[in-house]
Amino acid sequence: MQKTKWLSGAVFLLVCSACPVFGQQIGKYVPVQAGSEVDHALTEINAATDPAQKLALIDQFAAGPGKEGDNPILANGLYVDYYIALKNYDKAFEYGDKLFAIDPDSFQNAMNMIRAASEKGDSERLIVYAEKTQGILKRYKESAPPAGADASQWEQQKSQTLENNKDGIAYIQQAVYNGAIQAKDAGKRAAYLARFAQAFPDSPYANQALGVAATSYLQAQNAPKMLEVANGLLAKDPNNVGMLLLLSDYYCDKADQLTKAETYAKKAISVLDAAPKPEGLAGEQWTQQKNLQKGLALSSLGQVNIGKKDNAQAVDNLKAAGPLLKADDGSYGRNQYRLGYALLNLKKTAEAKEAFTQAASVNGPYKSLAQDKLKASAGPATSARRKSP
Repeated sequence: MQKTKWLSGAVFLLVCSACPVFGQQIGKYVPVQAGSEVDHALTEINAATDPAQKLALIDQFAAGPGKEGDNPILANGLYVDYYIALKNYDKAFEYGDKLFAIDPDSFQNAMNMIRAASEKGDSERLIVYAEKTQGILKRYKESAPPAGADASQWEQQKSQTLENNKDGIAYIQQAVYNGAIQAKDAGKRAAYLARFAQAFPDSPYANQALGVAATSYLQAQNAPKMLEVANGLLAKDPNNVGMLLLLSDYYCDKADQLTKAETYAKKAISVLDAAPKPEGLAGEQWTQQKNLQKGLALSSLGQVNIGKKDNAQAVDNLKAAGPLLKADDGSYGRNQYRLGYALLNLKKTAEAKEAFTQAASVNGPYKSLAQDKLKASAGPATSARRKSP
């Protein structure tokens, strides 16, 4: 396996030595004359399996023929491959940045840097290199034909080159998305994901990234950024259930935003009722997902009803939501606490106590709040019993 890693960059270089000037790579083309000193040096480097010997050969090449013309591109690329194989990622970044300095449009180098950042778990570098990759691709797509080249053929060549590199582009997008979503700090995670979606707006991960970014901004208590990202995603995807639920939940306990919360919650329910099962998702999983999401929408509606003093309607919505939310302790506990509150407003003390007992039976932020309500309701009753003869 290690030998294969050593050869990965070498195979790329040798293949490119046979490419036409406008080949299938993005970045500078460095021709290697068959039988030349450079060709012999690369062959020897690629054949070496001992790490120390390989590094010595690379050093020798870099100090000799690797200094001439565009050959530093080859030398720095060899160093990058070498250090990635050794998992010495900081040295790989060092030589990758040197390579970008002389070939800023090297897609191969961008892919290597993202691989190194991904394997190291460096989310910040992943995003930086993702943005650099986006610039590389944008410049390539907009590039004019080389002198003497036919414009229509050049456009065809670019389309073919991008098609040939689609697996590499897909790898980059997946690696960056996975790295960004694993950032532990909610604020950083949100920012990374938003930057990823901006760099690759057409990626299949873009909307997912924005959805997680919005939720992460809320977790980081950055409501303005959450609203900016969530509303931006809804502008792109008006039926995005996740964002409809997020906004309905955010607005449902704000007295001046109840109509907005109600609109979002009702639309989420409408979208869910009409939504087909996603491809690749088991029927049982789809049912569970729909139930949970519908339960969240109904719970938000219940809270809106409480805010509008329509406690009877609140009870109906919250009772309907309860069974759907049973699989999620936090959401269920909050719903039952809301239900208890609405029942208290209707003077249905016994039913309210039962709802608070259910809220206190599961772990979550509403557990202690429900326990406090139960203690408060038990106090007068206990006192009255003690005074009875």
